[in-house]
Amino acid sequence: MFGNIGGWEILIIILLILIFFGAKKIPELAQGLGKGIKEFRKAAKDIQEDISLEDKQLEDKEKK
Repeated sequence: MFGNIGGWEILIIILLILIFFGAKKIPELAQGLGKGIKEFRKAAKDIQEDISLEDKQLEDKEKK
């Protein structure tokens, strides 16, 4: 999907972001994005741990 994006296209995108949001707002947006990714990874890890726990409990029940 993004394989055809070259250097000029990236430069234009960065310039548009600077124009729309301004230099002061970009760090706030990046920080919010980072926090969102961190929360998403934590939630995904919690779900994976819950599934593993349930799977282990089912295996223990089947052994009895």
